[in-house]
Amino acid sequence: MNFALENSFEIGNKITKSSIVIMPIGAVEAHGPHLPLCTDTILAERLACRLAEKVAGFVLPAISYGQVWSLRDFPGSISISNETLIRLLVEIGTSLYKQGFRIWAMVNGHLGNQIALKEAARILYDQFPDFKIFYFFYPGMNKVVNEIRETETIHSVYFHACEIETSIMLYLAEEYVDMSRAICDIPNIDEEADVSPTPWKTFTQTAVLGDATKATKEKGKIIVETALNKMAYMLRRAQNEAI
Repeated sequence: MNFALENSFEIGNKITKSSIVIMPIGAVEAHGPHLPLCTDTILAERLACRLAEKVAGFVLPAISYGQVWSLRDFPGSISISNETLIRLLVEIGTSLYKQGFRIWAMVNGHLGNQIALKEAARILYDQFPDFKIFYFFYPGMNKVVNEIRETETIHSVYFHACEIETSIMLYLAEEYVDMSRAICDIPNIDEEADVSPTPWKTFTQTAVLGDATKATKEKGKIIVETALNKMAYMLRRAQNEAI
């Protein structure tokens, strides 16, 4: 259900019937030559809509800007601070709680946002202990990715415009992928990048972290459906516990 297309006369009663609200959160940043700048937002929106169908929840308009410090030097990247994102999320969450929602799922398409989402959820938990908040980023994906990927991972956490993210895009939003321009870029990411501020320009000029040419829709389906099932299970359990 698209929250923004509801009307004020009917929405109050509908909230009492479905206490789950889902918000996609993305970013505007470089994703190589084959994917658009808004890739993370597109993925978050598509995931959120599919999740809403599974749990009969509302989907909020997406937040399309995120914390993009690592990629801010690339053409097209637009970054906001963690502090700005945290404050925005806390204020949106407070409003949702006052409207009557008791379960809020933030579906994140950009790993750089995760710290802000977690902090906002903690602040809201301290204010409203009965407000169940999730900050999802493809839960359950690590296990299946290790089983289906053809190329070795270049980092224990990062995946970006590579075999994995491009596969997800092919499954959820193939119309925005230009595989004729997909490239292979295997950067060497020094371990110092995990313990010191490191702009990605220091190890990649393309913003592609891996071999995007190995991406397939079939791989994307496995990753997405795994994450959707995990998210739906947790939301249904939270809903049952709230009854």
